[in-house]
Amino acid sequence: MTQSAEKLPRVLIVEDDARLASLTQEYLIRNGLEVGVESDGNRAIRRIIEDQPDMVVLDLMLPGADGLSVCREVRAQGFQQPILMLTARTEDMDQVLGLEMGADDYVAKPVQPRVLLARIRALMRRSDMAMDDLQQKLDFGELVIDNGARAVILNGVTVEFTSAEYDLLWLLASNAGRILSREDIFERLRGIEYDGQDRSIDVRISRIRPKIGDDPENPRRIKTVRSKGYLFVKESA
Repeated sequence: MTQSAEKLPRVLIVEDDARLASLTQEYLIRNGLEVGVESDGNRAIRRIIEDQPDMVVLDLMLPGADGLSVCREVRAQGFQQPILMLTARTEDMDQVLGLEMGADDYVAKPVQPRVLLARIRALMRRSDMAMDDLQQKLDFGELVIDNGARAVILNGVTVEFTSAEYDLLWLLASNAGRILSREDIFERLRGIEYDGQDRSIDVRISRIRPKIGDDPENPRRIKTVRSKGYLFVKESA
């Protein structure tokens, strides 16, 4: 297939600053992406669900529904593609809330276009690598993880996971019995070094545990190993 015949990845920018959105759109288009823009949160929800873009770049502060509400609503309606949240705020709580609502990654504004492009490509590459990974199934009794279908099944029932949550679970489960440090996880999932402060992995773990039947207060499947990282236990007690 020639480059011209290839389907370009579709990105939706949800941003109410028209000038910033236009400049970002032009830059991303020049770098091989098909890019749409939406300025209103309520319209963005409908558009994301109807169009199913390959990725959403979502501002936190929006007219209509804010970015957190948009993220929560589209995840509730089954949208599973990556969401990169943009925020002018730097407080940890905003980043944590975004991740809890289902965002895959976040970046603080103002952000250089080339940095934004790199983060977008990293998220897309992570999704592509997961889809191209070995088509295999991990069976832990009541918990089954089917990497071919990117599905998680608990007691015969399929459980909804965001793309980022699934990627982290697959990484931990495919390394069952081995402690993975936060540095390992960051490098393999985000392609960047762990800065010692980012809480996104911890937030994601806290969301994954109840979804796989793990007790958040006394986890038996995904254990926190103090000062070392996380351990996926092959046989939960």
